[in-house]
Amino acid sequence: MPAPENMAYRAPVWLPGGHLQTIYASLFIRAAPVNYRRERLELSDGDFLDFDWVDGRKSAPVLVLFHGLEGNAESHYARDLMASVRSRGWHGAVAHFRGCSGEDNRLPRAYFAGDSEDIDRILNHLKSHHPDTPVYAVGISLGGNALLKWLGEQADTAHRLVSHAAAVSAPVDLTAAGNTLDRGFNRLVYTARFLATLKQKALKKAARFPGILDARAIAASTTFREFDMLVTARLHGFRDADDYWLKASSKPLLKSITVPTLVINAKNDPFLPASALPTSADVSSAVTLEQPASGGHAAFPSGPFPGNLDWLPRRLMQHFDNRAR
Repeated sequence: MPAPENMAYRAPVWLPGGHLQTIYASLFIRAAPVNYRRERLELSDGDFLDFDWVDGRKSAPVLVLFHGLEGNAESHYARDLMASVRSRGWHGAVAHFRGCSGEDNRLPRAYFAGDSEDIDRILNHLKSHHPDTPVYAVGISLGGNALLKWLGEQADTAHRLVSHAAAVSAPVDLTAAGNTLDRGFNRLVYTARFLATLKQKALKKAARFPGILDARAIAASTTFREFDMLVTARLHGFRDADDYWLKASSKPLLKSITVPTLVINAKNDPFLPASALPTSADVSSAVTLEQPASGGHAAFPSGPFPGNLDWLPRRLMQHFDNRAR
């Protein structure tokens, strides 16, 4: 079901352009404060996953959020969505990918944009503790791509764990996204910012697990292609960056999704060119595409100056409310 006219996204006139919308929303709009309860899930492979919870009423729905690259429960989109969950009395969980909860994970492996196996572990854990209530899943950016990939791989069997889903600013074509982020302004601003923390984590792994990673080459890397070649591909069984980007992209699997899923991508998202966005021909009838002209990446600011981040949580909740009827 598409958004009604009164919920269609329109950017503030005082904040034009995808770069400004992305950067301003991330750095300058204050997100709602949220107090979380931490839960740790010990995994059979010797590693762990951390969840930050907002506890709701006993029989209320559960909304799980899969964060973006180097995100966590304190990311602006996470706090705003969890504040909305809290106001409804729902249960909310920010599921941290490995190494993103503030503590290094234990294994040489990390997390990546196609990590559908950990998506499956997380959703099975949540459903086992809330078997009689609906579970709604939201993925932002990298987490959105991983969630969409899982939904496509699972097809009809996904219904046993998730009632409805949404992905926001998902880089469904990782090749297009990677090439875009490695050029010009994007490389100098976004890629450099992400690599600052990604490289720190990778260098720690290189020191803890000698012989697996080339620390000198990692320290010198300046693009996602280089980092994904040196780290992501090597740690997760891909031949190289191109192999990783191809195999981890969710776009080829969108036709297999059967869980009702909302996919929101702004056409001015600096991370993914509009030419790479999915069309109706790329998706199943269970997928609703919304591609507003503006909104930036995982941003969608609204309101008069200094702005707010209210639109996205309201749109996501409307999607879940409509589907639940």
